[in-house]
Amino acid sequence: MVLPVSGPDIFPHVRLVLGMVLSLSIARLLSGAARFIQHPNQRVYPVHLGWALFMLLYLIHFWWWEYRLAALPEWTFAIFFFVVSYSILLYLLCTLLFPDDLREYSGYEDYFFSRRKWFFGLLALTFVFDIVDTWIKGEKHFSALTIEYPIRNAIFFLACIVAASSQDRRFHAGLIVVVLVYQASFILRLFNTFTPT
Repeated sequence: MVLPVSGPDIFPHVRLVLGMVLSLSIARLLSGAARFIQHPNQRVYPVHLGWALFMLLYLIHFWWWEYRLAALPEWTFAIFFFVVSYSILLYLLCTLLFPDDLREYSGYEDYFFSRRKWFFGLLALTFVFDIVDTWIKGEKHFSALTIEYPIRNAIFFLACIVAASSQDRRFHAGLIVVVLVYQASFILRLFNTFTPT
């Protein structure tokens, strides 16, 4: 017979697994950024760097908001599997931004556009995962984010679908600027302070 385990008791175990995957993701971004110092002749693409910055911000934000999972009264394997899958999805996005080998491409701009369908497809999926993740934390938490939250996720999802099919450099440059400014604003307005429920 399996003994039931309360949410607060199991959360440190879950947090450990999430921490490992997120650490790998952040390490991937930082080591990728360090390549620009190690290899100054590599062609830098500002839009690509913008998405790397976005992912770093997303990872830090993810770690901050996942603390709400400590309040879950009970855990199931399905919830555990979902949360770990979400963190793995974020890791895959980081690996897509900084490949192991860039020799097949003329630079990061060429690489970014050759992999944009994968990157933006997976990024669109994260906004679906985010809705489910927020729903898992409870109706009170979901409603506290106001109507802005589902609208934001829907717009980001649609923007990713468009970005996956577009090669317009101006669109991509404008998109990353808007996304970074909005995401910073969103975090500061809705997630700046953690208040226990």
